[in-house]
Amino acid sequence: MSNTLVGILGLLTIVAIVVTLFKSKTQPAIAFIVWPSILALILVLGGRHSFDNIAAMIKAGFNSTGPTAALFVFSVLYFGIMTDAGMFDVIIGKLMKLVGDNVMGVALVTCIIALVGHLDGGGASTFCIVVPAMLPVYKRMHMRPTTLLRIAVLSMGVLNLMPWAGPTMRAASVLGIEAGQLWKTILPIQIFGIVLALAHAAFAGWQEKRRGAGLHGKLAETEGTVELQETAEEAAVENELARPKLFLFNVLLTVAIIAMLIWDVFPSYFPFMVGVAVALFVNYGFTAKMHKKIINLHAGPALMMCSTLMGAAVLMGILTSSMGADGKVISAKVMELPEDALPSVVRCLANIVAGFLPEALGKALPLVIGVLSVPLALAFDTDSYFYGMLPVVIGIGQAFGVNALPIAVAMVVCRNCATFISPMVPATLLGIGLADIDIKDHIKASFMYVWVFSILCMLFAVVVGIM
Repeated sequence: MSNTLVGILGLLTIVAIVVTLFKSKTQPAIAFIVWPSILALILVLGGRHSFDNIAAMIKAGFNSTGPTAALFVFSVLYFGIMTDAGMFDVIIGKLMKLVGDNVMGVALVTCIIALVGHLDGGGASTFCIVVPAMLPVYKRMHMRPTTLLRIAVLSMGVLNLMPWAGPTMRAASVLGIEAGQLWKTILPIQIFGIVLALAHAAFAGWQEKRRGAGLHGKLAETEGTVELQETAEEAAVENELARPKLFLFNVLLTVAIIAMLIWDVFPSYFPFMVGVAVALFVNYGFTAKMHKKIINLHAGPALMMCSTLMGAAVLMGILTSSMGADGKVISAKVMELPEDALPSVVRCLANIVAGFLPEALGKALPLVIGVLSVPLALAFDTDSYFYGMLPVVIGIGQAFGVNALPIAVAMVVCRNCATFISPMVPATLLGIGLADIDIKDHIKASFMYVWVFSILCMLFAVVVGIM
């Protein structure tokens, strides 16, 4: 089975997954399992791989998504406990006094929190900071959770250009330069992107205001009766679980957990594991029955998203794992495969994508790959994109006298904008889980905005002479 055919089959698999999700035929976890499994069977029947190879690839996929699944389960439990204890009610009350009925103010606050929260370059930790803090405010203001995520992912995409963030480090390693050196080149684009992210947040707030959001907006008037009924039904449970006297302790515990995430010494899921244990004992005593009750309250969302991440492990393993001649899986982080290795499905797809670009476009390659970066982000995980596709595109560009740097800048800047709408990025699944929305709704609400945002950043790079 040729590499070209494997790449085409990979593209068909990705299209099938996207179509299945957008037509609401099944849950993401099932789509992530079924279609890659069909692809794996075809690869085995076609003589490309053995069943043992497929098993090893799936195990490798679980190694990449397992930590995020653990992070999700315990972060959902932790923030659920904090919500039950009433910590967010106090914070929301003070924030509502600050912004009043200002929908645009809420949107701008969301953007600023996401920008500051993503200084460490960790997508999962940023979602854990932004979404639990702002989602109750959005519900109170009758604003859409999809708008919250759209503001967050654009802000995170801009900050993801920092030299210690994954994409910039990966691109720098491909170029053979220091990450700080590449960052200095793209710093003006990042500054422009931050301004653009704030402008987008203001625009998103205006959109929400126009559709009737706000404490006393049209949506509040039409939904008020239903909301009052829901509040009455939930009041008894909330009063029983609320711990207003422990507000300061819960805030300090949350700050300590975030500090541990930024410290980045322990695995990202460990601070939340410790946080759940401490929060349960301090807020609800040494009572197994009460602890079980609290955990059961939040078990549904945790199980749903954990299953999605487990499904994504199958997807990632089958699509992104290359196979060595010795039968061992080669990570997507490896830039140059041995000659006798079988490239992964997405590497084969990358060669197809790169192969048809230069014949008609030649010296405009950086601009073309920049425009295509957002759609391609839906099909490639970060490692495969930078370690698999970037070297191929740079090699093609050299044949037309195009320097490697502008190609790398285009791929880093434009792809970063779309990082957190891609189902191939585990942190995306964490974000939509915390916001309690479907991935198809997230992509529908954000895709065109992200694409336009990335093109504007690229045009700015052209104007200032970086590209």
